[in-house]
Amino acid sequence: MDVGGQGDHRSRFEFSGASRSGHDAAGPTKPEPELKSGRFAGDDLLEQAIGRTRDYLLSQQHEQGYWVAELEGDTILESEYILLLAFLGKTDTETARLAGNYLRKHQTPGGGWAAYPGGPLEISGSVKAYFALKLVGHSPEADYMIRARDAILAAGGAEKVNSFTRFYLALLDIISYEQVPAVPPELILLPNWSPINIYEMSAWSRTIVIPLSILWAHRPCHPIADEHRIDELFVNSPQELPASMGSSETLDDMQSDTWLDWDKFFRRVDAGFKFLERNRIKPLRKRALKKATAWMEERFAGSDGLGAIFPPIVWSLIALKCLGHDDESPDVVRAMDELDKLMIRDEDSIRLQPCKSPVWDTALTTIALRDAGVSADHPAIQRSAQWLLSKEVRQAGDWQTLNSHLQPAGWFFEFNNQFYPDVDDTIMVIMALRKTLPPEHEAEFYAAYSAFDGEMAAVISGNKSLKSAAVSQVESVRPVLEAINRGTRWVLGMQNSDGGWGAFDVDNNREILTRVPFADHNAMIDPSWPDITARVVEMLAQIGFSKEHPQIIRALEYVFEHQETDHCWFGRWGVNYIYGTWQTVVGLREIGVPSHDPRIEGAVAWLKSTQQSCGGWGETPQSYDDPSLRGQGEVTPSQTAWALLGLLSAGEENSVAVQRGIDYLIDTQLPDGTWDESQFTGTGFPRVFYLRYHYYRLYFPLMALGRAAALRAGK
Repeated sequence: MDVGGQGDHRSRFEFSGASRSGHDAAGPTKPEPELKSGRFAGDDLLEQAIGRTRDYLLSQQHEQGYWVAELEGDTILESEYILLLAFLGKTDTETARLAGNYLRKHQTPGGGWAAYPGGPLEISGSVKAYFALKLVGHSPEADYMIRARDAILAAGGAEKVNSFTRFYLALLDIISYEQVPAVPPELILLPNWSPINIYEMSAWSRTIVIPLSILWAHRPCHPIADEHRIDELFVNSPQELPASMGSSETLDDMQSDTWLDWDKFFRRVDAGFKFLERNRIKPLRKRALKKATAWMEERFAGSDGLGAIFPPIVWSLIALKCLGHDDESPDVVRAMDELDKLMIRDEDSIRLQPCKSPVWDTALTTIALRDAGVSADHPAIQRSAQWLLSKEVRQAGDWQTLNSHLQPAGWFFEFNNQFYPDVDDTIMVIMALRKTLPPEHEAEFYAAYSAFDGEMAAVISGNKSLKSAAVSQVESVRPVLEAINRGTRWVLGMQNSDGGWGAFDVDNNREILTRVPFADHNAMIDPSWPDITARVVEMLAQIGFSKEHPQIIRALEYVFEHQETDHCWFGRWGVNYIYGTWQTVVGLREIGVPSHDPRIEGAVAWLKSTQQSCGGWGETPQSYDDPSLRGQGEVTPSQTAWALLGLLSAGEENSVAVQRGIDYLIDTQLPDGTWDESQFTGTGFPRVFYLRYHYYRLYFPLMALGRAAALRAGK
């Protein structure tokens, strides 16, 4: 395995930036004035702000060594939980009532429910919220219910809901299973070489589709009382709802440009499956159900529920009931317990998290604390390192099905999710673990790290001879170095053929899968994205890879090809262009692309152009639907920090824009070292599901302030 890349490999990129010929780089119309002192104003205020947030985060570490904050999603979580309880016959409970209270609190002034604060009515979420409120006893004649009904009908009615919502409606006898997309369990029998098989679906879709296929085969139905029906939400009637879904859309509004109309093709396939079902022609059904059941149950092990995220946990519960499990079944009890762990209870309401984020939060908090000057040998940092090491994946997962040569490694997002490590968490953990090594012995540690595996030696710059002193010094951190080694190999093995990286699988980019009738959750595939690719580059640079390494050459080519015409980058995993641009600039600078490269200069100019009058940055999730809104929205601490981190990495530490951004963070910091942030700046599925990471408002600003202080001090 060639992981070195030193020697004869030559980069195809010109990094000098000496000439702008052939580049359409943006830039300020006149040079921006620098701070005359070359230092930030308010040095004491900056240090005090860093100290407050640093101390707050240190106080929040759990005894085991991790950090985790609330991960907030929209109201579909509470709605779908109530719909699940309705199927189980448990809506007459305090838990259901309190979840209903949460829904009531989050109704928008316009009457519906939104996917993020300040967003427009989201039709599927609104229909489910209204339905859930009726199920827990809210009168349809209440003023807020009338407003909800009017808003839903004005938006096109329940006819406009997505495919997963249709399944809930069929489950509770509002519509028939003829009106939901077919998800036949026979899908699991398709061979891996087939262009359509379950391993060509994204990991998160796969964990939903398998239990849904069990549900489709059994077609469970729990009729509800007439007073709980929602016929009034249909412009026509539930019975008139068409049997097939409308066309789905991808992030790029892809339309088929081939000779075959894939939408029409898959609608005909859907109709064909339903015809076979009606006529009981199911020769492979028993075999398929057996394999689907085994697949699902196998993935319960080592996980916080199937996939460790809310939707597949719910669907797996329903699938278990279809398979004859009663309420006391260990698998049913375990799944209900996992949902209970996602609950956050207040005095008068209950809300649910889509999952928990301890690995992600711990890695980022560790990096932020180190950036803020906490030493590598601080007990909190060492506890963090040990906890992260305990979460390394050492068993095969779904990713290995189409990537069988690659040995298990990596990290997942949640407390337990052994089948689904992901690239983004793995690279963030590697960067965090590197920061837990004593910096005064960095050269020796890397020399010893090289000696653990001769093939890695070419990666590491500097002294490659292993001294006896280094051997004794390195033994205490040998587990960290070996984990970095394994994780790096795994990440390298997950690179896509286009040079980029996705999250969970290699070359998970079959666009035709986005046309199947149940693909309207906008996440059927897991292709490469610039933000995660640039973060991989950043990580590889930090452990000694050079820009001449062949895999980095391909990654840079991918990143440069995906720069937008106005010089920003799209953000798949954070909102949105501010996130993508920050992360890409940092990755490019870390690997050695100079700040005067026109592509960096263009990105810097774009970041400065989106700074708001208060000195901060903000961007609405609506920019996924309307790219003209890129870089626009309510200012948030996390997005301000992202922009600052991008500018700082580009050598803008003495610019007025950076000083104004720092002033904004200092001025808005609360006395306890935290910041207020109500907006959703995390992305689950663009256009569909957004997230509010409650620690984003802490560790990202701390990173930005800490790095600014270090640059000011010449560190």
